[in-house]
Amino acid sequence: MDDQQTPKEDSQSIMDRLGALWRVIMIPLAAVLLALIIGAILLAISGANPFSAYSALIEGSFGSMRAFGRTLAKATPLIFSGLAVAFAFKAGLFNIGAQGQLLFGALASAAAGFMITGLPPFLHATLALLIGAAAGALFAAIPGALKAYTGAHEVITTIMLNYVAINMTDYFADGPLKDTAEGNIIARTPEILDSARIPSIGEIPVGFFLAVLAAGLVWWLLWRTTLGFEIRTVGLSPHAAKYAGMRVAFTVILTMIISGFLAGVGGSIETLGIVGRYQPGFNAGIGFDGITIALLGKTHPFGIIPAAILIGAMKAGASTMQFNAGVAKEITDVIQALMLFFVTADMIVRKLIRAKADDGEKITLSGWGQ
Repeated sequence: MDDQQTPKEDSQSIMDRLGALWRVIMIPLAAVLLALIIGAILLAISGANPFSAYSALIEGSFGSMRAFGRTLAKATPLIFSGLAVAFAFKAGLFNIGAQGQLLFGALASAAAGFMITGLPPFLHATLALLIGAAAGALFAAIPGALKAYTGAHEVITTIMLNYVAINMTDYFADGPLKDTAEGNIIARTPEILDSARIPSIGEIPVGFFLAVLAAGLVWWLLWRTTLGFEIRTVGLSPHAAKYAGMRVAFTVILTMIISGFLAGVGGSIETLGIVGRYQPGFNAGIGFDGITIALLGKTHPFGIIPAAILIGAMKAGASTMQFNAGVAKEITDVIQALMLFFVTADMIVRKLIRAKADDGEKITLSGWGQ
C-alpha cells in the first residue's frame, strides 16, 4: 500500500489547518475590531474625527522607519510580559505579579549596568540582562512556593507582592541607588555604562529580536519537551498529574520562576535598550498589559508577538493622534481596555459573529487552595 497522501488529501489537510487557525484567531480579531468600532464612536462623541484619529495613530506607529522602530521598542517588553503571563497560564496559574517581577528586573539590570565596570560591551550587556532576569525569577519564586506548599492563591499573593515591588524599587531609586549627580532631585539611578547598552540595528531595537527568539524558545519548551508536557498537564488537572506521578509542587514553583524570568528580561531590556537607567514610572503598566496581550494572543507564544505589536503601536502612535487629531491620549487606554473586555467576555463576541465555542481554546486556571 502506498502511504503517501494524494494531492486531494494534501489540499484537505491544508484546508483543515487553515480552518483550525481561523477558529483560533477569529475571537481576538473580532475583539480588536469591536474595540476599534466602539472607540470610533467615542471619538465621534468627543468631537474628533475617527478617520483622522486612526490615520494619525497609524502614521505615528507605522508611518516611517523611525515610527516603526518606536513601535517595536514599545512592543519588546510587552512581548516578554505577555510571555510571562501566558507561560504561567499553561500551568493553570494566573501570574498578576509580572509587573513587580518586571520592576525588579529593570532595577537590578540598571544596578549591574552602572556598578559593574571593566567588561567588554557584549559581556556587560549580557551579564546585566541575566542579573535582571534572575531578580524577576527570584521574586516570582515567592508566590510559587506559597502556592505549592501552603495553597495560597497566586492571584492574591502576586497582587500584594506588586505593591512590595513598587515600594521597594522606589526606595532604592530614591535611596541607595539614587543618581547623585549634581543638581539631580529625581528618584532614579545613574545612567548605565555604554558597555551595558543593548543597541539597535538602524531603527530596529536588538531587543525585539531577542523577544522573538524568546517566544520560539517558550514554544519549544512547552510543546517539545517533557517539562512542557508536565506543565500543561498540571494546568489541565493538578490531581491527574499527581496521580500520574508528576511533581506538581516542583512544576508550579518552576513555572513561576520561568514566568518571573521572562518578566525580568522584559524589564531589563526596557532599562538596557530603551531608557538607559531605572526611573520609577517609566515601566508603569507593562506587566499588567501582559495580561491583555496574553489573552489576545490566546496564550500562544507566537500569538503574543502580533498582539504585543498591536498594543505597542497604539502606545507609539498615541502622541501623534493626540497632536494631529486633537484626541486625548487616554482614548488608546480605553480601546485597549475594550479589547481585553471582548476577548475575555468571548461569549458576547461569539454571539455577535455566531461562532461556536471550542473547548480547546479555553484557559484553565487552578482553583482556590489547589
